[in-house]
Order: sequence, then C-alpha cells, then structure tokens
Amino acid sequence: MKSGHFKGNKLALPTKPCMVCGREMTWRKSWAKNWESVLYCSERCRRARKARS
Repeated sequence: MKSGHFKGNKLALPTKPCMVCGREMTWRKSWAKNWESVLYCSERCRRARKARS
C-alpha cells in the first residue's frame, strides 16, 4: 500500500457548507485544530466574501 493512502471511511467525515458558494466542505486533517473557524472552501471564496463587505 502507498504510505499516504487513506484507510478510513470518507463518508463518515464531517461536512459543512461554504459561507459564500454553499459548496460542501469535507473535514481535512490540516483543519483538525480549527474546524470550527473554517468558513470558506477556497481562497477565491474568502476573497469574494471580503469584497462583498
């Protein structure tokens, strides 16, 4: 097996919608410490939100 291969069930990971486009974001290991504060699916959506304000 590859060393970076995911061995769990991806369907069991938490999801939430992006605040700008509504696209579903799936939990990532890099977001583990700040999942509650993740609001945008991409840098593009983050910038779009700031431009609207």
